[in-house]
Amino acid sequence: MIHYTWINPQRLATKKLMPEYFRVQEGIQIAGRTYAGVGNAELLQQAQYMPVHVRRTMVDEAEHGDNKRLRDYMNGCVLAARQGTVMVSPFISPKEKAVMEVLLKEELPFIYIADNGFRDYYKPQDSLFDAVANKQVLILSPWEYDPNKKHVSRADCVEMNKMAEEICASEITYEEED
Repeated sequence: MIHYTWINPQRLATKKLMPEYFRVQEGIQIAGRTYAGVGNAELLQQAQYMPVHVRRTMVDEAEHGDNKRLRDYMNGCVLAARQGTVMVSPFISPKEKAVMEVLLKEELPFIYIADNGFRDYYKPQDSLFDAVANKQVLILSPWEYDPNKKHVSRADCVEMNKMAEEICASEITYEEED
């Protein structure tokens, strides 16, 4: 609680200095879906995108002693990001979250697909707040905010991974609604 009260004025000042990154941007059209977003919308104008989706088979192999494919995949994601590829994912699994932690630490660009929309006065969580301030991330969600949503379903996870694939394969057009 003390950390929150200490950091809150700093975050408010950051939001006031960079309002274009912290306000919800509506009407982002990608592959026939309409998203709302918070963060650096310029990430939608990059040349290369790659989804981060750690498959269950990779994790199973690693649990049985053969972690080469999983390790190579995770390292490949980070190496691609270091070379300018924008990573796209809902970052659901622990291994995907580990990739996101490296992206955050190294200040590499990524698009995060959120499982719920944005409430009024939305503020990203701690690590994502700093990434938004650094223009490193765009948080997207196609859903309206649901205050009662507590858990993400398996169907939601599958759908968000599909969205990541669509974003990576699409011609992205972004025109902010007035």
